[in-house]
Amino acid sequence: MITTTMPANFAELGLIPPLLARLTEMEYQQPTPIQAQAIPSVLAGCDLIAGANTGSGKTATFALPMLQHLFEQPQSNKTQSSKGNYVTGLILVPTRELAKQVADSIKSYAVHFNGAIKTVAVFGGVSANTQMLALRGGTDILVATPGRLLDLISSNAIKLDRVKTLVLDEADRMLSLGFTDELSALLDLLPNNKQTLLFSATFPEQVQALTQELLNDPVEIQLQSADASTLVQRVFTVNKGEKTALLAHLIKQHQWQQALIFVNAKNSCEHLADKLSKRGITAEVFHGDKGQGARTRVLEAFKSGEIEVLIATDIAARGLDIEKLPVVINFDLPRSPSDYMHRIGRSGRAGEVGLALSLIDYEDYHHFKIIEKKNKVRLEREQVEGFEVDETISDALLALDKPMAKPEGSGKKKRKNKASVNEDIWLRNY
Repeated sequence: MITTTMPANFAELGLIPPLLARLTEMEYQQPTPIQAQAIPSVLAGCDLIAGANTGSGKTATFALPMLQHLFEQPQSNKTQSSKGNYVTGLILVPTRELAKQVADSIKSYAVHFNGAIKTVAVFGGVSANTQMLALRGGTDILVATPGRLLDLISSNAIKLDRVKTLVLDEADRMLSLGFTDELSALLDLLPNNKQTLLFSATFPEQVQALTQELLNDPVEIQLQSADASTLVQRVFTVNKGEKTALLAHLIKQHQWQQALIFVNAKNSCEHLADKLSKRGITAEVFHGDKGQGARTRVLEAFKSGEIEVLIATDIAARGLDIEKLPVVINFDLPRSPSDYMHRIGRSGRAGEVGLALSLIDYEDYHHFKIIEKKNKVRLEREQVEGFEVDETISDALLALDKPMAKPEGSGKKKRKNKASVNEDIWLRNY
C-alpha cells in the first residue's frame, strides 16, 4: 500500500514539457490522489494494481506515462515498430463507450506531439472494415473491447507480439460481462516481458486471480471507497407500484438539470419513459438495442444538457463521464452488488458534489442489504412525505433489520449464503 504527500503540480510527477503544457491548457491544476500516487511508479516501469472510484482521474494515470514512454523511446525502436500491424500500448476496456472516451482523452493529451503517436479505438457495433483500415501499418496505442479485438486478430489486421504496456481498465466489469474467455485468449497472445497496469473499482475473486497471474511485484494503490464528502448516498423506501410516482415527484420537486436513472432491462427503459411522459417529464433511453450512432448522439445530447433525464441499463455504468452530474437514481437495483458502485460513480466525480438515490420496495429490501454488506456501507431508510410506506410493511421492514438468531448447536460453522454465490453472475439482458 502506498501513501505519499500530494504534489503541488504535475511537474513534480516527472512528466515531460509537451504533456505539462497540454495539462495546463486543459486546466488540470493539481493531480488527483491516484495520479499523484501512481504516475511516478508507472513512469518507472512498475506493474500496478489500482482500486479507485470512477471519476478519480485514472485515465490520465495510465495515459500520460504511456504517451511519455512512447515519445521518449529511441528512434531505432520507433522505426522497427513502424513496420507491420504492430501495437505498442494495448488498453482493454469493457464497453464501446469507454473505448471511445479513453481514445479521445489520449488524443487530447497528445496534441503537442504533433501526430507522432497514433491512437486507434476498436469496438463492436460498427463496421470492422473501417477499423481495419485505421490499423494499417500498426498503431502506437490501441484501445479495444475484447471481442472486437479478437475478430481483428483473426483477420490478421493486428498482432500483439510487440506490446510493451498492457492496461486492463475496469477489470471487474470486463469479467462480470462474461469476457473471461476472451481475456484469456488475448493474454495468451501477449509477450511475457511487458508492463501491466490493472484498474478496478472492486476486487472480486476473479480479479484477484487475474492480478496474481499477470502482474510482477506490482505497486498497489487502493482508493476505491466512496467519499462521503462529495457523494451522498440515500435510500427511499416506497410501496410496491409507487416507484414511478415517487420518481416523478422527486424530479419535479428538485428540478435537477440532469438525472441519470438506472433500470435493469431494455424494455424497462421504454416502459419507464412512457410512464414519465404521461406525468409531464420527457426522458430519453439508452440501451443495447440502439445502434452505435444513436447511442453516441444520445450521450452527447445528455452531456451537453439538451437531455435532462436519461434512462439507461448498466451499459452506461461505465464510460459515461459527465462533469457535475447532480444525481444518479437506482430505479431498479443492480443485479450484482459490485455494479452499485459503478452506477453511483457517475455522480460525485473528481471531487464534485453528487447524489446517489436508490428507490426500494419491500421486495428489494433483502437485495439492498446484500449490496450494503458487499460494499461496506449502511444507509438510513428514509421516506418521502406523501409516499410513506404502509404501516404493516414498515413493521415488516423493521423486522428484516433485526439480526437473525443463530440456531442452537451452530457453533462457528459458516453457512454458505446462496445469494453470495450468485451475486456476481451477470444476467446479460441489457
